[in-house]
Amino acid sequence: MKLVYIAIISCVALISCAQNKNQNIPLGIKQNPSPNEAVAYFAEGCFWHSEIIFQSLVGVRDAISGYAGGKSTNPTYEKVIADATGHAETVQVYYDPAKIAYKTLVAAFFASQDPTTINRQGNDVGTNYRSIAFYQNEKEKKTIEEEIKRLTDSKKYKNKIVTEVIPFAKFYPAEDYHQEYVYHHPNDVYVKNVSIPDFLKFKKEFKGNFK
Repeated sequence: MKLVYIAIISCVALISCAQNKNQNIPLGIKQNPSPNEAVAYFAEGCFWHSEIIFQSLVGVRDAISGYAGGKSTNPTYEKVIADATGHAETVQVYYDPAKIAYKTLVAAFFASQDPTTINRQGNDVGTNYRSIAFYQNEKEKKTIEEEIKRLTDSKKYKNKIVTEVIPFAKFYPAEDYHQEYVYHHPNDVYVKNVSIPDFLKFKKEFKGNFK
């Protein structure tokens, strides 16, 4: 992701760094989905960032990095960052609706990004970094649209919110080395200087129930 890291990412993924316990990076729980779980899909820039954002919330069991929003089947990371698939970096969020509402997930989604920048988050530029709120039914669509209206009416942003609100079609899990990347690579330069600071800022500002 971040062009400066593309050439070295495969090598970096093989390096096991000491886990940064001081940051309390949340780790997802890997298990088969339970009957009481629901699934939501969001794209908000780098999926390394999105994983820990959602996994930090009480009621979210796991967030899986992957690709969605395009038309190519079986996308690879190299093709996605080359803008050859139409997909965006997306997380598949497993959550318990009895513990956290979809409305809260949507609020966290908008609070953990800048939804006014087209095809970018910070220095990460490309269609794969665009902001997308995927909905699976009309109730989810209405919840997303209501949050956009609330934020617009509050005048939180100077510029218009450009997040795409589109129906969910299919999710493709990303390569294994992307999963829980921040947790396993806290000393990665991008993680130390972008992912973790953004995460700590989110935890400080978002009025959510954190683990």
